[in-house]
Amino acid sequence: MRITRRGLLRNLSRIAGGSATMSWRRSPAVEANRLDVKDPAAIAQGYVENASQVDVKKFPQFVQGSNCENCLLLQGSAGNNYRPCSLFPGKLVSVSGWCKGWTPEM
Repeated sequence: MRITRRGLLRNLSRIAGGSATMSWRRSPAVEANRLDVKDPAAIAQGYVENASQVDVKKFPQFVQGSNCENCLLLQGSAGNNYRPCSLFPGKLVSVSGWCKGWTPEM
C-alpha cells in the first residue's frame, strides 16, 4: 500500500477537524461523590453534614455559625448544596456541614 503526501495530509486534516469538534467536557459519570461521614478522612476531620450536629465537647474549636458555606477551603459555584472542598479531594461536602479544618473566609 502506497501512501502519498497528499493522502497523508488529507487524513491528518480530517483527524484534526474531528478532534476539534469533539466535546472535551467531563461526563456526569465522572462527577465527584458526596463525602460519607463514615469515610476515614471525614472521621479524622470530624466532618458532619449539618453544623448543628457538631459535638462541642469533642470539638471546642467550633464557632457558632461556622459551616462549609463560609469556609475558605470550599470550592465550586455558590448555589450548589454539595461542593468540592480542598481537604477532601474528589469528594463533595455539604455546604451546611462542618469539620475541624474550617477556616474563615477572608
